[in-house]
Amino acid sequence: MKIIIVGGGQIGGYIAELLLENGHSVTVIENKDRALEALRKNGLKEENILIGDGTDVSVLEKAGTRNCNALVCATGLDEVNLTAAMMAKFEYDVPKVIARVNNPRNEWLFNSGMGVDVKINQADIIGHMIADEMNYQSIMTLMRLSKGEYSIVRIHVDYHSQCVDKPLSQIKLPAESLLIAVYEDETMMIPHGETVIRAGQYILAFADEESIKELNRIFGG
Repeated sequence: MKIIIVGGGQIGGYIAELLLENGHSVTVIENKDRALEALRKNGLKEENILIGDGTDVSVLEKAGTRNCNALVCATGLDEVNLTAAMMAKFEYDVPKVIARVNNPRNEWLFNSGMGVDVKINQADIIGHMIADEMNYQSIMTLMRLSKGEYSIVRIHVDYHSQCVDKPLSQIKLPAESLLIAVYEDETMMIPHGETVIRAGQYILAFADEESIKELNRIFGG
């Protein structure tokens, strides 16, 4: 996939590295000297860097926005991210526009009417993760999906859990949940009905908020 990232700061640079490692074509648009220096220092090649303003039509044209699969607005300024998002969606009809929300008070602006398909609110994600850590000692939220309604979580199987030494076929799981993997130490397995749950294991699961509470009750002890 061809992906354009507007903003080459810490977040934009990190996203670029991950995407390149996974074989995608990436162009990072950045015009600040310090950010450009950091990108190069971290190993980003010149062919992946475009110096310029991500809200400038000529720069977006040069980056190949007309033919990209996705555009990520990752600057530290909400107004810049929204402007880039609107241009990408309404001027270039980019299929997927993802925008970073810096100020939680501006979150309401990041919607489809402003050209944003997916918004990433760091403060909200971190806040929910802290709340989850306080509410569910056995569960850590790894990622929120589908507008926050579903999450990928990591569950630690407590030694006092009712499910210890039982196969999954004998454990009634909530309907809106899916176990992705079970692992301990360096061993990971795809769970099935005959998988026996052991104390101390970790479980990766996909679930909604209510199901997470139930998973905590089942596996958390």
